[in-house]
Amino acid sequence: MTHPASPSVALLYPGDRAARDAADPVQSRFAALFDAFAAAGVRAEPAVYHDDFADEVAAQLRRMRVVLVWSNPIEGGRQRDRLDALLREVANAGVKVSAHPDAILRLGTKDVLFETRKLPFGSDVHRVDSLEQLAAELPARLQRGARVLKQYRGHSGIGVWRVESVGGEADAGLLKLRHAQRGSEEERVDMAGLLQRMAPYFEPAQGGHMIDQAWQPRLADGMVRAYLVEGRVTGFGHQAINALHPTVQQPGSRLYDGADTPEFQLLRQQLEAGWIESLRQQVGLAREQLPLLWDCDFMLGNTAPGEPQGYVLCEVNVSSVSPFPPSSIAPLVEAVRAKL
Repeated sequence: MTHPASPSVALLYPGDRAARDAADPVQSRFAALFDAFAAAGVRAEPAVYHDDFADEVAAQLRRMRVVLVWSNPIEGGRQRDRLDALLREVANAGVKVSAHPDAILRLGTKDVLFETRKLPFGSDVHRVDSLEQLAAELPARLQRGARVLKQYRGHSGIGVWRVESVGGEADAGLLKLRHAQRGSEEERVDMAGLLQRMAPYFEPAQGGHMIDQAWQPRLADGMVRAYLVEGRVTGFGHQAINALHPTVQQPGSRLYDGADTPEFQLLRQQLEAGWIESLRQQVGLAREQLPLLWDCDFMLGNTAPGEPQGYVLCEVNVSSVSPFPPSSIAPLVEAVRAKL
């Protein structure tokens, strides 16, 4: 196969000036993906990004035909505003950008849980638009069980809080509070303390609202991540221990499997036979806007004896899907080649 005269695919990920100057596909965390592109006759190059040299990266991306993006919503204290504007500009110039910032806003924020609450994988979810609304509505919901409050946009458990009433006459009004960020410990606060802790998430810069989802009792049994290339399941990740479980000090590692893993075939069938399409339609995303690489986290739902395993959507990851199972590499390269 004849190689194009210049690279046609860029893999964008964050780094400083030194990382950009020394960028080497062989040393990259995406080395296996770079190798797969090379084997398929597609020339790819790293595009290390930082706001400080955004114009330089923009000039690089304009030479590309496809840009694959790995950049968290919040990285090193900075948000993605400038990067998203750059990516929109590049996409408007005819470059295929994945995930496009518009697709991220449809899929990759916690709002997706509210939008899909009535779908088969949905759950008891509410949108909370102010601290006053949280104070007024949360106590009644806590009477039915623990809740999980989630900031509009984030990663690595940042801004995700498990809240539960302590119970008992002596502790009336006290709440058990646990942050999902690694290393956090359970605290006890009153409602005023909770509102003070949640206040920053209602600032406009943080999205101005939160999502309130019912706690899923089977979280102790683990979480399943389905990796997708456009509308196709390409692998799974299984995390047996989650950071929000009340008895857990540290989350467990995620184990990766291929798309044909027997344990997850029901979930794969449900996703490919209708759930992905229902999700896409519900959030108002065109089929061609589906990311080239994305994933969905599912908790295990309560299932009656003899019934198929139920799944409850926890979040959708679009901004920075990494790491991913080796089984996703070939389908991703195939999908990129189709765009070329």
